[in-house]
Amino acid sequence: MAGHNPAEMPFLEHLEELRWRLFKVAVALALGIGVSFALIFSKQVDVVALLAEPIQPFLKRPLMVTHPGDLFDIAMDAAITLGLIAASPVIIWQIWGFLSPALYTHEKKVVIPALVGAALLFLAGMALAFKYVVPVTLSFFMSFQSGAVEVVPTVDKYIGFVISMCLAFGAVFELPVVIALLSALGIVQPQYLAKFRRHAAVGCLIAAAIITPGSDPTSLLLLTIPLYALYEVSITVSRLIVRHRERSIAAEAA
Repeated sequence: MAGHNPAEMPFLEHLEELRWRLFKVAVALALGIGVSFALIFSKQVDVVALLAEPIQPFLKRPLMVTHPGDLFDIAMDAAITLGLIAASPVIIWQIWGFLSPALYTHEKKVVIPALVGAALLFLAGMALAFKYVVPVTLSFFMSFQSGAVEVVPTVDKYIGFVISMCLAFGAVFELPVVIALLSALGIVQPQYLAKFRRHAAVGCLIAAAIITPGSDPTSLLLLTIPLYALYEVSITVSRLIVRHRERSIAAEAA
């Protein structure tokens, strides 16, 4: 199959190639999840202890488990997540191998950096959320403690909260990639983005306030700055892509 051009293949050959690529993806997922499962259940990686780090300064006792199967469920979810991350290069490569023959040369030059940038920005957003946003949010929530009660979070709800925050920030950090793809397709223009800078600044401030409710002005500002910086990066990326796109179109016309 390697010698054929998928853009010119008959329909059945397309299906055959897709089947083999899906098989390779399934094998990569099985290996990634299997290795992650082995590491977690052999206690080489203590996922609960790692995720519990931000809340430890606020607790008088360890996190609570209300069901015997909660820790097993968390370990399984962690194994699947780590397996997906480990297998993601293979998954992306197989998707790219199947789709790339149908793309133009200038489109291929945009897609590969976009995929790499999306992965790096997503990880950066998750890291920022885990190291900064989650502790700030927990500090705000724990400030409502009373001497009449004791806050004893359960493992499942706490880890669900941490994961949702990290995923939300990872998604927010995809903004430059989304803008880059829209610019490459000619849907978004950098002049339009630059025109709404003030609106974007207000939007970033509102987003920061929603993500970290009740945070002090300094923390709110420190969170708004990277969000707005992403918007400025998006404008710069959009300009570069539009210029490159115009040159490519002019070269093809010539």
